[in-house]
Amino acid sequence: MTSVAEAARRVLDAADPVRKVKTARHAARAWRRGELDHAFDVEMPDSPARPLTPELLPPNRMPKRGKGGSARGRLALLHALAHIEFVAIDLAFDIVGRFGAGYPRAFVDDWFSVGADEAMHFALLDRRLKALGSGYGALPAHAGLWEAASATANDPVARLAVVPMALEARGLDVTPATVARFMAAGDETSARILQRIYTDEIRHVRFGTKWFEASCKERDLSPAAHWQSLIAAQFSGVVKGPFNDSARDSAGLTREYYGAIA
Repeated sequence: MTSVAEAARRVLDAADPVRKVKTARHAARAWRRGELDHAFDVEMPDSPARPLTPELLPPNRMPKRGKGGSARGRLALLHALAHIEFVAIDLAFDIVGRFGAGYPRAFVDDWFSVGADEAMHFALLDRRLKALGSGYGALPAHAGLWEAASATANDPVARLAVVPMALEARGLDVTPATVARFMAAGDETSARILQRIYTDEIRHVRFGTKWFEASCKERDLSPAAHWQSLIAAQFSGVVKGPFNDSARDSAGLTREYYGAIA
């Protein structure tokens, strides 16, 4: 029987976007059906496989894309979001394969379901890009999105603090305004996709908060204070307002966490 870790590794090793999406969906489905052994016998790679395109650039070399005011700007924004979702597939499966041995089966339940969501989000955005005459890989993309995973490769609590509770939580803050801009431009199809992603991401952040707090309880740590220390150590720049307090509250990420360091 294929192990959980082996299934996660297959996702990370898939470079082609179509294959990565299919492999992610297959892994999540196999777990739900009881077809994977709850075992962690395969190591995760330092970095996941990547397709030949898009060209990955450091943050300071990324072209300015604006805020989606023009048709070109909206296309660039959709491409950037597609890349975020593509990397998010790997982040979800990596956290299981890398750290799942230290958590109960429900940890796999949650993060494999997140991985399946991210695969669906990427597929929706890529399909939308193609409908607009483009596609994933047509523009350069941010090379730094995996940096948070590399920096937290040896600490599951830090991974939870940084990826779902800081980086994904930032998406909760900015997406409603992005949806409004697409609606104002008459692109209701893209707006509906972004609204779907926003709704799902609240649940993803909630999973991060849940497992972070469970980890802190096990280690007799104050969740808010420990989160603040982890973020301040390496990732203080990712926590910035304005904040969507309502969405964050729905995800269990109350102002007790981020208010003091914002």
